[in-house]
Amino acid sequence: MHILWTGQTGCYDSRGREIPCPGSGQDGEIRPGRPWPDPRFRFIGGDIVEDRATGLLWSADANLFSFPMSWQDGLDVARQMRRERAFGRDDWRLPNRRELRSLVSHQAKKPALPHDHPFRNVFLGWYWTSTTSAVAPGYAWYVHLEGGRMFYGKKDSQYLVWPVSGDSGVLPATGQATCFDMRGNEVFCDHSGQDGELQLGVDWPSERFVRREHGIEDRLTGLLWYDRGDLPGRPAAWEQVLAAVKTLASKTEIPWRLPTINELESLVDASAHAPALPRQHPFAAVQPAYWSATTSYFEPDWAYVLYFDKGAVGVGFKMNEEFYLWPVVGRQRGPGL
Repeated sequence: MHILWTGQTGCYDSRGREIPCPGSGQDGEIRPGRPWPDPRFRFIGGDIVEDRATGLLWSADANLFSFPMSWQDGLDVARQMRRERAFGRDDWRLPNRRELRSLVSHQAKKPALPHDHPFRNVFLGWYWTSTTSAVAPGYAWYVHLEGGRMFYGKKDSQYLVWPVSGDSGVLPATGQATCFDMRGNEVFCDHSGQDGELQLGVDWPSERFVRREHGIEDRLTGLLWYDRGDLPGRPAAWEQVLAAVKTLASKTEIPWRLPTINELESLVDASAHAPALPRQHPFAAVQPAYWSATTSYFEPDWAYVLYFDKGAVGVGFKMNEEFYLWPVVGRQRGPGL
């Protein structure tokens, strides 16, 4: 299963109060996904940290360059690190959106990293990825390490850079196969260091989605998704969709549940928008945004939302009737279950 556990262990109501997890249907109860090793991180020398959950190698200093920079400058400094074989490696790069998000723990804040992380100089702000935004190619995806959101910023804006090296046999490729300059014009990928050139990660199956008796199987992750994305028929509040999916599971005798934010994000094709799903996907009635079962640990009266019009990972106020339900059935459980 090429989806990491989110790290969430607590459960929270719509007012942000911690509640017992049993019967809640929340991420903190179900804990699906690939478990994290213990310990998750180890030093490779004094300057490189291996993430044993993904196999990726990160600079131990999360702010090597001591200042923010544009997206292109970030690509350029990573290229310079390759030329100079910084820390003895010649494969440094800007991480793609899935690689950078893989570091996020949803049971932590300020920074939103696992509690045992060994990194230093972590900035509580935006970090660039090498992945261009398909909806606005003059923008690139970035991750906010204070709370764990992912959105996109204009490429000539100034944000932080955290280099990565190695390849992961766990994280799927993002789907991006085209490269763009600072203005959003398509360019040749050669030697760009962009996600569209490197296309790192687990390859997608040639026939990714297969219709089964009860839903659509994603052969990349093993998850079974409901074939329609318009439940419960209108935008609803968070606890309303948690109740609706329980009702669906009871009526169909299939253990449908609300997906975690990592499970929802696994559907995203970073080369597409409106919706940000792989082309030729078989789903009907896809809506702009969906609730996840993952509470925002930064503000527990909010929950994570996947915006499929853009591919963004944001949050929504749990009491607002704003988003839809996309039920899933999973096959694996994470730590402690």
